[in-house]
Amino acid sequence: MLSLRFLLLVTVLLATALAAPARQQLKGRSFKVGRVRQSNYVRSGPAALNKAYRKYGIEPSQILAARSGSAISSNGNPSHTPSSNTTNLSNGKGSKGGSAGSVNSEAEPSDSEFLSPVTIGNQTLMMDFDTGSSDTWVFNTQLSKSLTQGHTAFNPFESSTFRIIPGATFKISYGDQSKASGNVGLDTVSIGGVSFPDQAIELATVVTDQFISDVNNDGLAGLAFSKLNTVKPQPQKTFFDNVLPSLAEPVFTANLKHDSSSSGYEFGKIDKSKFKGDLAYVPINTTSGFWQFESSRFSVNGKPLNAVGGPAIADTGTSLILLNDGVAAAYYAQVPNASLDKRQGGYTFPCSTQLPDLSIGIGDTYMATIQGSQMNFGASGNGGKTCFGGVQGNGGGTLQILGDVMFKSQFVVFDGGEMRVGFAPHA
Repeated sequence: MLSLRFLLLVTVLLATALAAPARQQLKGRSFKVGRVRQSNYVRSGPAALNKAYRKYGIEPSQILAARSGSAISSNGNPSHTPSSNTTNLSNGKGSKGGSAGSVNSEAEPSDSEFLSPVTIGNQTLMMDFDTGSSDTWVFNTQLSKSLTQGHTAFNPFESSTFRIIPGATFKISYGDQSKASGNVGLDTVSIGGVSFPDQAIELATVVTDQFISDVNNDGLAGLAFSKLNTVKPQPQKTFFDNVLPSLAEPVFTANLKHDSSSSGYEFGKIDKSKFKGDLAYVPINTTSGFWQFESSRFSVNGKPLNAVGGPAIADTGTSLILLNDGVAAAYYAQVPNASLDKRQGGYTFPCSTQLPDLSIGIGDTYMATIQGSQMNFGASGNGGKTCFGGVQGNGGGTLQILGDVMFKSQFVVFDGGEMRVGFAPHA
């Protein structure tokens, strides 16, 4: 009998010893997720600028075009209000997605150049990683088929791990009345092969044209701070906040180098081979829920600009760089034949123009330089002879937005442990 007990004890100890490394491994993991360029992406400067203004509730002070029906947020942030949608799941049959598509707004071409794969339950969607928001919401089968055309719709009924959160709703609404809203559940989300079992998934039952027209984009994965999350009555954590305790380092990085086949995001590790020199860190202000820092110095081709900056955020979900109106004007004052084209909504210039480099202050010690070649966002009118600028004014908004044009020149670290961001030129 004693021998049997001894054998049982040894068996338990062995099982514990074998299990320990697995548990330890979860405390030091890192993983990557790549980006896939969308073959049907149509680069449109006016559409990208309009999308950014819409996202941040900005009514541009310089542009005379009337924006009828706007309900602009006074603080320059998205307007978040509780949703009145039902919290029960529907199968989408005969559904028009509530008032989906009822807002008469100008439809944009597909405006997500790069998307990343995210697996929810047993289904993989292509989603936009957005450090300027904190909601993880998806197109799903509660919407009618006419509204999900061009999108992969998540089917909660086919995921054995999905469960609804009773009474939970979300609503994202922007200044021009575009919105997405619906009910909320929990499911296992896998990114880069790493899973979290209880990630909040927001299921849209109402979407407006601006979201529907962004074909191939199946949803948004927010990576700002969880305080921005719009779920009611209890805000939900982002994927990064959920997996942060298990990461080798409490960070994720954006390596979004121009024309790089290896571009993407890495969680839990800083790959020093991806940047040159040392990282320059600056503390962030999380009061508004963004990765926010001060940006008050600028130069063009190494010569300081006499212009006033202010708070800025790093936003992978915005294509352009939006600086204070005076900074944008000072930059284009040094670009031959550049003008503020009110018909297109932003600064344009002859496509044959060689643009100067722009350096943007990150805190007090680092200047992030964006090459002039990256400042041309592409042809926009006049038979392909006029191009749209990759930097534009922020329309009098309270924040400067450093979007993908900046990320194409800079490797960026989002450090959720030390509450800071780090910058360095791409290797």
